[in-house]
Amino acid sequence: MRFKDRLLVETIDVITPIVDDPYTFGAICAANAVSDVYAMGGAPLSALAFLGFSSCDFGPTVIRKLLKGCIDKLAEADTCLIGGHSIEDREFKFGLSVTGIADKKTILKVGGAAPGDILVLTKPLGTGIITSAAKKGKVKGAALNRAVASMLLLNKTASKAAVLSGSRSATDVTGFGLLGHGLNIAKNSKTDLVVLYDSVPVMNGVKKLAGAGMAPGGARRNLDFCSRDVIFPPDFSKGAQLVLSDPQTSGGMLIALPPKGLKKFEKIAGREKMPYWIIGGVVKGKGRIIVK
Repeated sequence: MRFKDRLLVETIDVITPIVDDPYTFGAICAANAVSDVYAMGGAPLSALAFLGFSSCDFGPTVIRKLLKGCIDKLAEADTCLIGGHSIEDREFKFGLSVTGIADKKTILKVGGAAPGDILVLTKPLGTGIITSAAKKGKVKGAALNRAVASMLLLNKTASKAAVLSGSRSATDVTGFGLLGHGLNIAKNSKTDLVVLYDSVPVMNGVKKLAGAGMAPGGARRNLDFCSRDVIFPPDFSKGAQLVLSDPQTSGGMLIALPPKGLKKFEKIAGREKMPYWIIGGVVKGKGRIIVK
């Protein structure tokens, strides 16, 4: 990449604890924060940490474990933690501001999708519903462990595969759910996205939990905000709508991939053992999502 073709990309993300172990939470925060840089097809370089906590409730041991998890995950992303800031806060929160670089010629934008593109998702949905249910004691063991493993997985390979396969449009799926982030692509690209619900990967047990009313408040708010621009089938259940609206922490990438790049994408994904699912496509439209 020539110097004049380099773009500086910046992002910041702060979240509250979704797991009890401070090391794991620190690592999830790091994966979640660098995801925004990967979503632009960039490479994260450095990070600044932000920590809010009550010094009366949390001592140095917890903070050390938190930072160790963060630093280890950043190292996996070839990123260095160079400093940070902490404040006294009644609610524990942690996050990172990340600096990275991207190539001007290959940067991924939310407004770059074109009719005929294939929609690819690289992680299953459900982290919001599972972690919310876990806080209520409804989920534990293997189901929670699978969600944690997904949140710890970097989008590094997904980003590389998207760029090398000729994609021009992508986003990471995080707090606004698949519908919210998908609409961001649709509106900015002036297209419609067709999402095939049965092809969307969902973590085990999530559909049942959503149907039982275990979706977090964020999923309901996302659905309320997005529903005017989403066309659901006539018999589409509220539980299924909440699955598509579920806020993700460190979710996968939603990629609009030109058909001619699919073979290369598949080759990279296979070599790197990266899971992915084709969940629909891009058509001419006016900024909507059509669920089938």
